[in-house]
Amino acid sequence: MEAQHYPVTGNPQDTIDLIKSYERFVPKQILGILGKTDIREVKLGDQIEKNLTILFSDIRDFTTLSESMNPKENFEFINSYLSQMETYITVYHGFIDKYIGDSIMAIFQTSADDAIDSSLLMLQQLSYYNEDRKNAGQRPINIGIGLNTGLCMFGTVGGYDRMEGTVISDAVNLSSRIESLTKKYGVQFLIGEGTLNNLKNHDKYSFRFIDRVIVKGKNQSQSIYEIFNNDTPEIKELKIKTLPLFEEALAYYHYKQIPSSLELLNIVLDINPDDNPARFYVERCKSYLKTGFHESPCDLNHLIEWNTEFEVGNPVIDRQHRQMFNESIKLLKSIGKDVSYDDLEKLITFLNDYIINHFRTEEEYLANQNYPFLDHQIWQHQNFIRSFENLKREIASDSLSKIYLMFRIQILVIDWILNHILKEDRHFGNYFKNKR
Repeated sequence: MEAQHYPVTGNPQDTIDLIKSYERFVPKQILGILGKTDIREVKLGDQIEKNLTILFSDIRDFTTLSESMNPKENFEFINSYLSQMETYITVYHGFIDKYIGDSIMAIFQTSADDAIDSSLLMLQQLSYYNEDRKNAGQRPINIGIGLNTGLCMFGTVGGYDRMEGTVISDAVNLSSRIESLTKKYGVQFLIGEGTLNNLKNHDKYSFRFIDRVIVKGKNQSQSIYEIFNNDTPEIKELKIKTLPLFEEALAYYHYKQIPSSLELLNIVLDINPDDNPARFYVERCKSYLKTGFHESPCDLNHLIEWNTEFEVGNPVIDRQHRQMFNESIKLLKSIGKDVSYDDLEKLITFLNDYIINHFRTEEEYLANQNYPFLDHQIWQHQNFIRSFENLKREIASDSLSKIYLMFRIQILVIDWILNHILKEDRHFGNYFKNKR
């Protein structure tokens, strides 16, 4: 494809204005990600792999809303809304990859924390925007935001006469799915475990587990979490107050102990009648009692077994992964059998030391091989160690039900190990294979 050059008028300001006009259609951040300084350098098929957080946002019931407006009003409304949201994406170093009607797809390459902070600002601005709409006699709007983080291929796709920058990865597909689930659970903001595991400052955010989901074409469950920092102070306080009850109720649900789940969910709703996810799970429980259908990606009463699908091609690391997985299953079963705390402590200590030793072995191997995503791998390991420390304290407290502790081991340890192997670790396995 022959390079397209900017027209030269002899006036430098005209060239500057033209470049700025191009940037409104091709964000300069795309050039930065691709390592380009000039749009004329971008070619079809340019690509780079990076750890990115993907944001999807969508206006709820937009079709119904748009039918009440004429075409001119539709465009004025969409542009008014989107221009405000763009401001709060760029302030946290994100950029909009594309507009899809009333939806936004944005990319953050700095940190998962920036993506969450941006989303919270968007929701805050939405409340101000709705106040203006109310004063103008217009109905308020609701939006859903979904985030997920992971290694992504970013590059140019299309044809020689029309191409665009885009992101391709499982993280993108899951982010879109997560956003669509906000409507199902009646919340504004959900994130995937990929984003949670990439956070630098967990204590800054109020979050709670919502569900386990499976993306089309995948077999391993992914956990999703609600971020509720932007709830009203009263609702936020009640969600924090009922957090242990709510998450324990969900643990009972996922282990098919429906009466216990229903009992706890009703207590949550007595305290916080506006808790939409709790109400959603009550309906799930009632449906199960009526039909026997359990809406869950897998039956936790039937444990997954290790298989060759989880191998990444390095014999030492594969052996350590398998040992880590088996010890985690042993810990899960021990909680279920009510073994003594002394025996549990021995298992936990062994698993803790084994995990740290494995991470050290893996990181040294990746460093020796000059793996370009070593920092990302180290950060994932550190976040897992932080989660495992929290889990050890929960087990030691002796105040939580065994079902809740088993569920915590499932989502924080077993799911994490399998998802980490199938994504991050498989990535370096394929990377070294292709490099050879």
